[in-house]
Amino acid sequence: MEEEFDERFISSTKAPEEVDVENSLRPTTMDEYVGQEKIKNNLEVYIQAAKKRDDALDHVLLYGPAGLGKTTLAHIIANELGVQIKITSGPAIEKVADLASILTNLNKHDVLFIDEIHRIPRSVEEVLYPAMEDYALDFILGKGPSARTMRLKLQPFTLIGATTKAGALTGPLRDRFGVVCRLEMYTVQELCTIIKRSAGILNVNIDEEAAMELAKRSRGTPRIANRFLKRLRDFAEVKGSGKIDVELARQALAALEVDDLSLDYTDRKVLETLIDKFHGGPAGLDTLAAATGEDANTIEDVYEPYLIQLGFIARTPRGRVALPNAYKHLGKKLSNDKLAYLNMFIDSDDNK
Repeated sequence: MEEEFDERFISSTKAPEEVDVENSLRPTTMDEYVGQEKIKNNLEVYIQAAKKRDDALDHVLLYGPAGLGKTTLAHIIANELGVQIKITSGPAIEKVADLASILTNLNKHDVLFIDEIHRIPRSVEEVLYPAMEDYALDFILGKGPSARTMRLKLQPFTLIGATTKAGALTGPLRDRFGVVCRLEMYTVQELCTIIKRSAGILNVNIDEEAAMELAKRSRGTPRIANRFLKRLRDFAEVKGSGKIDVELARQALAALEVDDLSLDYTDRKVLETLIDKFHGGPAGLDTLAAATGEDANTIEDVYEPYLIQLGFIARTPRGRVALPNAYKHLGKKLSNDKLAYLNMFIDSDDNK
């Protein structure tokens, strides 16, 4: 089933209309790429070594939350290698013939980038194994006793796989990547640098304090930071003088219902429902979904991870529980009896 675009403003999912703008903001060299220093330093060594040997770079797996720059890093790797990059996604490769068509059109040392690689069909994945290991495609021609195997040689290439769910990859596929990189969330200072760079490309006048304010509310994600910048540009042009200062930034973010911890309306709705309707929990996921009108999978995959990072909710064997930090942030009163009650569930499974 095709993945639907998440319409939340603060989502790290890429909107279709943002693709062209995002491409214009995308760095093209390692020097321009901000953050992920350990990954950058190691990749520079691997790339230089591969070029000296006139060999294909080992296959690379990039994993981490959406919006951290996996696609950008894949483009930079191809650019640093001086080769072409072919781009596709796991769900787009439905049949073995689709994969064969892509692989046979690769030139020597080209990069094949597969986004959401964990969603490749199992039948296609099995054909990918010899392609990664031996640069070959194995086909079975005919049926029954007359069937025979044919091997088609491929040009040496580098597969770069990107995924937000490394645990969803099968062991055999994961083991065939020689370089595995986990992208980390960005620091506020790194995001501030990215915002100022993007502002220069978009010809937006933003001061240091405003850039820092945006960086603090971007959840450690460059895609969200750039999305904020583009929306604040609109506010500056219509309701301001064209320049983004800290006061305008705060007013615009308030209009977008994004608070100082980067929670939006839906995040707060989930917390308030858990606290007001279920007395802080525990509440089952399906029950919480029905009460908020949100899909259970969306709550689990989109909203909960950030709320758990903030220490606002915990998953317990009996359901979701709102933690004291959530009460404090929303200005809700938490009695001592309720605190003791919540601690009973929190301690029972170590916040898992």
